[in-house]
Amino acid sequence: MPALTPHAVQRDLPLHPGIRNVIAVGSGKGGVGKSTTAVNLAAALMQSGLRVGVLDADIYGPSVPAMLGIEGKPDSPDGKTIEPMRGHGIEAMSIGVLVDQDTPMIWRGPMATSALMQLFNDTRWGDLDILIIDLPPGTGDIQLTLSQKIPVAGAVVVTTPQDIATLDAGKAVKMFEKVEVPVLGLIENMAVHVCTNCGHAEHVFGTGGGERMAARYGVPVLGALPLDIRIRERGDAGVPVVVAEPDSPVAQAYRAAAERLLQELAKRPRASMPIAASLV
Repeated sequence: MPALTPHAVQRDLPLHPGIRNVIAVGSGKGGVGKSTTAVNLAAALMQSGLRVGVLDADIYGPSVPAMLGIEGKPDSPDGKTIEPMRGHGIEAMSIGVLVDQDTPMIWRGPMATSALMQLFNDTRWGDLDILIIDLPPGTGDIQLTLSQKIPVAGAVVVTTPQDIATLDAGKAVKMFEKVEVPVLGLIENMAVHVCTNCGHAEHVFGTGGGERMAARYGVPVLGALPLDIRIRERGDAGVPVVVAEPDSPVAQAYRAAAERLLQELAKRPRASMPIAASLV
């Protein structure tokens, strides 16, 4: 597959020399499966032929290394920059690979945002088509730093169908709009549970929440993902379900969402300066 076109970013921030497009994955609250969605989206994009990385921006609760089965510490060839870790063909970086697993990050906001910028700027990213940034829940310091200093081509907001989740996810949509980051779409996670014994489909968290939210904010629904035990089991084992069971209906749902994401990204204006020029 040819390299993905770089797309315009907020306030004409300079593009990263090794990354064509940065996509932020956020949510207004925790517990909606945002990190799991981000990692499986990355795997689905990679399976489409793109070169993909994941930056874990959740400084206080990093989970990407575990979900990608990454262990050990990164190398630093020059003592200043660090090589990205790799899991299942995906480049990744997280504070979780730089500190011990049980070490709590008891940092104030400025320290956390400084760590985010170091992870973004000092990692020796390869020639990536897309870098997925897995944001922490909410609309705080990390999100503000992202919007001010990191060139973002678009955002994806993850929610569940229930009203309390869509209420908070709506705040995330408005936040991205205020900081001039285009929201490419919503992903409705845990939309339906199908019993593995009898096949009965049950909407545990309600129905239609994603559609109502999309209509209210004028953004598309990229996909509806199931509440399936295999997603949790594979994530806990360090192998995303898209990688572990690529032919399963669950994996197909992630790939459909990834394809819709690329379609929405393609509608955005192209970057004024092709990123290839900064790679010379």
